[in-house]
Amino acid sequence: MVIVTRIRREVLTLPAAQLGPDNPLPPLRPLDEVHRIDDRDRDGMPRDMARQLGHEPLRSLLPVRVRDGYGRTREPRALDALVIENDRLRATVLPGLGGRVASLVHLPTGRELLYANPVFQPANFALNGAWYSGGIEWNIGATGHTTLSCAPLHAARVPAPDGGEMLRLWEWERLRDLPFQVDLWLPDGSDFLYVGVRVRNPHERPAPTYWWSNIAVPEECRVLAPAEDAWLPHCLEGVGGTPIGYERRLRRVPVPSYDGIDRTYPLNSPYAADYFYEVPDGRRRWIAALDADGHGLVQTSTDTLRGRKLFVWGHLPGGRRWQEWLTEPGTGGYCEIQAGLARTQLEHVRLEAESEVSWLEAYGPLDAPPEGEWHRAVRGAEERLESVLPRARVEEAYAAWQRCADTEPGEILAAGSGWGALEVLRADWKLPGTPFPESTLGEAQAPWRELLRTGSLPEPRRVRPPGETLVAPHWRDMLETAPATPHTEYHLGVAQWHAGDRAQAVRSWERALSLAPSLWPLLRCLAVADQEAGHHERAADRYADAFDDLCRERRDDGEAWTAAVTALGRETLQALLRVRRTAEARAVWDRLLPAVRRRGRFRLLEAELLLAEGRPAEARAVFDAGFEVADLREGEEVLGRLWSRLTDEPLPARYDFRMRPDAL
Repeated sequence: MVIVTRIRREVLTLPAAQLGPDNPLPPLRPLDEVHRIDDRDRDGMPRDMARQLGHEPLRSLLPVRVRDGYGRTREPRALDALVIENDRLRATVLPGLGGRVASLVHLPTGRELLYANPVFQPANFALNGAWYSGGIEWNIGATGHTTLSCAPLHAARVPAPDGGEMLRLWEWERLRDLPFQVDLWLPDGSDFLYVGVRVRNPHERPAPTYWWSNIAVPEECRVLAPAEDAWLPHCLEGVGGTPIGYERRLRRVPVPSYDGIDRTYPLNSPYAADYFYEVPDGRRRWIAALDADGHGLVQTSTDTLRGRKLFVWGHLPGGRRWQEWLTEPGTGGYCEIQAGLARTQLEHVRLEAESEVSWLEAYGPLDAPPEGEWHRAVRGAEERLESVLPRARVEEAYAAWQRCADTEPGEILAAGSGWGALEVLRADWKLPGTPFPESTLGEAQAPWRELLRTGSLPEPRRVRPPGETLVAPHWRDMLETAPATPHTEYHLGVAQWHAGDRAQAVRSWERALSLAPSLWPLLRCLAVADQEAGHHERAADRYADAFDDLCRERRDDGEAWTAAVTALGRETLQALLRVRRTAEARAVWDRLLPAVRRRGRFRLLEAELLLAEGRPAEARAVFDAGFEVADLREGEEVLGRLWSRLTDEPLPARYDFRMRPDAL
């Protein structure tokens, strides 16, 4: 048999916003953890679900940095893509942007099976900020969109189980310190894209694990899944891979309808909502989105990937505004069908020491009548799926892929980060199939490699914002035994803070102050510690001193220093406004670069500052002139709150991102 499947490089040109630099300030504040469930709700839940709801939720983003340097100015930009294609399907993958499958085209009909976003527009939905909508994304780490949403993955050609070519993606997930791989291939003549996924735990301790595959599809559809009930986070909110239950409640609701509305049609729901389907044990795992003509996409998997979910934006103004924000107005909206390791995205699964978890997914076209009575529609779609892709064939493909999962990659097609190489170098781990060679180590890893080699963390050779801090126990132990230079004390304090030893972290930062050539990184850390302890006046003092020191130290107006001044200036303004020190806040504002002051987030801060100064008309004028807060966070209602302090008029549509019923 002649194998016609091929993988090729391609350039995808889209109107795209620049990602910009990462925020250089370590994310010391705890996550806004709204994903906990009240204990009273766990009664009556399946035992594994109740247990996993409380299993090691993420407390901190460290060691990952926040990505908030992007804007909303889009220009044509060439994105590196890898295309895997047979005579039936063409999948376009973006290895530099989380390995996202940006497009999946059924060649005989010419139909795009996914929602393929016509633009690249980062927005603040990932755990660490920058994320974009559309396609199939691979979410690993913790509840929410992965920190790798806009990060590069390693990619290579690997022999496929049928003798053709397979595209392997792999990286080191830093929040949980776990390597993973995603293998994509198209058997000759197949209408289905096969995806083999493996997550490894090389440590001598168990690790919490999380995975959801999120599939964006056009929202004018009906979503079918083999379930009669769904778990719904109470208060309905949620955005994509990040469910939010503001009352921290979960309730079980019937499928397809409750409160007189058939919720399997995405545009029927008024608000953004997450529906986690209760697929019965033993039932085939699948979910499909079919348009009015019965055409669409189906996703199925082996049973390990047990969860299925529908996310909708809703038809009210807030949801429509978010749709416009994430894509190009007038190009149609999307919903998401998803598949995960647990019933809900509120859960984390225990992965035992020195073990792994793996499964196979399949994506392809499905033609079946979506309308009519629920059980009949589900049964018809399931029978059609069985006829075009039998469940047994998926199991056979999984078994065949497992024999190839350790195959070493051939031609390298893209490079990810060097963090995996550093961890492999430290522990001498053997991870067949996913090499992390020393050649991938870069500038960010260099000081930590030196610490590993010599026991000392080198002092920076030139004045610049400090690099990333590694916070895992083994790195913290090395910092504690290294010579106590100011630079080492700074990083040790960050690692101690992450470990929950806040008092010791403060002592480390205070010890470094007397000898450190750069005071502002330490003062900023101490200011955050003061805020977390409720000492807001002292925090404002330290923020003001830190900003003064940074302005004196800044060497140029290049990207790195501008990112530092922008990030610290924003936090300093917020800290001073919190304690009503408006004159000092105005002095900070005046020292920001004009280009920074023009950014939407700072225009919003300007309006807040003007209002605090007793100048409401000028604050209103900022709104009237118009601005866009590029990094507006899901659920963030600061625009509406500030507007309501200025006027009783309705919130203009351009600022209306409200998602909660009680906020409308």
